Amino acid sequence: MNSRNLLVRLLLIGSLMVMLFVSVPLAAADNGTDSSALRAAVTLAGVRAHQAALQAIADANGGTRVAGFPGHDLSAQYVFDQLTAAGYSPWYQPFTYTFFNELETPILEQTAPNPTVYPPNDVAGFATMEYSGSGDVTVLVQATNDIVIPPGPVASTSNSGCEASDFTGFVAGRIALIQRGTCTFYQKALNAQNAGAVGVIIFNEGQPGRTDAFAGTLGAADFTIPVVGAAFTVGEELYNLSQQPGGVTVHMFTHVETFDLPTVNVLADTAGGRADRLVVVGAHLDSVPAGPGINDNGSGSAAILEVAIQMAELGIEPRNKVRFAWWSAEESGLLGSAYYVSQLSNQDVKKHAANLNFDMIGSPNYVSFIYDGDGSGTGTAGPNGSDVVEAVFLDYFASQGLPNEPTAFDGRSDYGPFIDVGIPAGGLFTGAEGIKTQAQADVFGGTAGLAYDPCYHQACDTYANNSDTALDLMSDATAHATLTFAMTTSSVNGTDKGKGHGQSDFDYSGSSLKK
Repeated sequence: MNSRNLLVRLLLIGSLMVMLFVSVPLAAADNGTDSSALRAAVTLAGVRAHQAALQAIADANGGTRVAGFPGHDLSAQYVFDQLTAAGYSPWYQPFTYTFFNELETPILEQTAPNPTVYPPNDVAGFATMEYSGSGDVTVLVQATNDIVIPPGPVASTSNSGCEASDFTGFVAGRIALIQRGTCTFYQKALNAQNAGAVGVIIFNEGQPGRTDAFAGTLGAADFTIPVVGAAFTVGEELYNLSQQPGGVTVHMFTHVETFDLPTVNVLADTAGGRADRLVVVGAHLDSVPAGPGINDNGSGSAAILEVAIQMAELGIEPRNKVRFAWWSAEESGLLGSAYYVSQLSNQDVKKHAANLNFDMIGSPNYVSFIYDGDGSGTGTAGPNGSDVVEAVFLDYFASQGLPNEPTAFDGRSDYGPFIDVGIPAGGLFTGAEGIKTQAQADVFGGTAGLAYDPCYHQACDTYANNSDTALDLMSDATAHATLTFAMTTSSVNGTDKGKGHGQSDFDYSGSSLKK
């Protein structure tokens, strides 16, 4: 063979090797990663020690760790100090958010023609929307156009209040009655306020699963009038009466406050690894005002902190850079993770291989949920590459003989902003206010008919509100997935291939409904 032909052959072989290296499908991301040493190092005791520290911080600061308040500030400092001691160089990412607080119990009562008091913060009554304004009014109720009673056969049939034209003929100084449906509560309430409404009642749409009152979010503090979410039966009653001669008069009262607060995300990178295949391993660190949030989400925060510490202790040198992230203000609408993503350039987005999200992984009445990246179990897929993230978790659970169930990407946790820009995502969850079925109890144990976490968003979400079994197995799965994506030689078939596709039409923003 002459030297020219040999050179051509070598070039062809080299090209094929490069093609094989960069085009390995996502399903090969695991590459047989041996995570046993890291899983052995990430102990239940280690994770629980971090949760105990977060509980102590809450106990010393009014029983809570709300973003922008001392309990969260000290939680962030604890994580920062632990990372520094482990050899990382963590940093704070500061931002400001709008805090909402309800100061008095709200009132919604029909004064005429049939005096009726609707129960506040009750599924049969109503609740104040996050970012509602304050007000105290007793006036006639006027229904918008496009209310559908009886409700349509499927969700999001009603377009009530979604367009300014729905308020044609609306009499300024009345309370607007609007049905939940196709657009956001923000859009409905803003149209009503612009039309001169002095209050807004958005009632549930009426299909199965859409009958209870709800404490949704308006998403921004742009309102000077009271806005509440009511049960379908409340709205149906008021609508029918509003169509009668003389109409229906309602007394509506809310007293709230909003103000801006500074807070921080905590971030830390591994020293080594390819920065163009960045893996973000995240959990939110803040709690709701009602309690210390030791499951929600001291569990995920503690688990990824222990994984970070033990990776450093074991001297693991990742092929791909891992960025550990503790998000703030998740409970106010995924604001910390949204701020992080908002600061990324298009090129930065392409360098993010995946987001692994761990939120509530020690629920007392747990089910082992894995986010449904390919949509096969829930009908909602994540961006390109999310199926591979899911496959890594599924393969791990199968290797350990552990049962699991899919859970949907619905916008309720910090994967949301990543998905919105097409970054592949996945993670673990053990359940919140949802009710465990008998079939789930047969597989995972626990109590059918009871919430996965009976203390969800309550003062009792303490160190005692935990399943050691769930937290232990989920911490191991967290360690395995983190190491797998840290060490894979495969390219995640997501953002590096283009823009991917986002999934921004969620019903939720964090834990609150937005539409």
